[in-house]
Amino acid sequence: MDSFNTKAIHGNKLPAFIQSKVTPIYQTSVFSFNSLEEMEGYYSGDSPYLYTRVGNPNSDELANVTARLEGAPAGAAASSGLGAIMAAVLAVAKSGDHLVAAHDVYGGTFYMLKEELARMGIETSFVDFEDKQAVEAAIRPETVILYTESVTNPFLRVENIEEMAAVAKKHDLVFIVDNTFATPYLVQPYALGADLVVHSATKYIGGHSDVSAGVLCGKEEYVELARSRIVNIGLNLSPFESWLACRGAKTLGLRMERQSANAQKAAEWLTSQPKVKKVFYPTTVSDKGNGAIITIHLADDADESGFFRSLGWIQLVPSLAGVETTVSWPFGTSHRALSLEEKKAVGVSEKTVRISIGIEEAADIIGQLENALAGA
Repeated sequence: MDSFNTKAIHGNKLPAFIQSKVTPIYQTSVFSFNSLEEMEGYYSGDSPYLYTRVGNPNSDELANVTARLEGAPAGAAASSGLGAIMAAVLAVAKSGDHLVAAHDVYGGTFYMLKEELARMGIETSFVDFEDKQAVEAAIRPETVILYTESVTNPFLRVENIEEMAAVAKKHDLVFIVDNTFATPYLVQPYALGADLVVHSATKYIGGHSDVSAGVLCGKEEYVELARSRIVNIGLNLSPFESWLACRGAKTLGLRMERQSANAQKAAEWLTSQPKVKKVFYPTTVSDKGNGAIITIHLADDADESGFFRSLGWIQLVPSLAGVETTVSWPFGTSHRALSLEEKKAVGVSEKTVRISIGIEEAADIIGQLENALAGA
């Protein structure tokens, strides 16, 4: 079963006695037992489920399908992308430890690493990962994690995963990669040397803007530790949201193929527009495509409020990756918690617009963007 789309659809094995084409939703908080001996069997490994916070067939299915698509041996589901990141980090780091992270990660991740982990006694240094020497210079004796994104949010820098994996290995660090933007359809960081791969399954894995979920996968020893953090901190994902994300994962390859092709056309068109100062769209993500996100800086004389008011059926939202084309304003949403100096350092301004390309006809998407730019 080597094909991406085949692996996305098949492979989750239900018990033989369940004659259901689709995995049922196990919408239960607990599982019942017929005797004390049977209940005790859970703790000896005879029964897989006890309490949904500890484990549920639906969240296991999401973990397993994501691990399968990433080519990793194990996975675990969490309540959100940040929940998955937190579980991954806490599987490795403790008070007194140190992380080195890319300075251009998602704003929510930046804040969590900088502020929330600091409250736990875990310090993070943010470094330009295009400068390998700077990355190595930031590593201390207490450093335990190297953290980055395969394609960064919002400016779509494509990480040299193999190079950073070599740095992590050289210094005996755990290498964690957020693969949300690229998805395993385009990039598989585990195969390139990552120890743990994290996703906001809210985005492309779920794919329909109707679920909040996270998932991580990678080396079994770290996944087991992360799963323990999910259970004991209460970062577990509900059965129904797990089921929705699994349903979305089945069409991940089809959606990414279409959305990446649409994004390529839209990015090429945007580069010639006078109201657009700069277009950020990668060219080296994968031979399957370069993803479905385009980020632009509007021209200095453009009216960003007019742009957002003139979008027509393209919606202004604080997220991305649904089947519909949407736009977001990183300055006031994803990177809102950053100081003005921090925003300036990564390049986010009032003129920054992140465009999430959907599965509509490319010509229709471009037509709506043309209207928006005319309004700017």
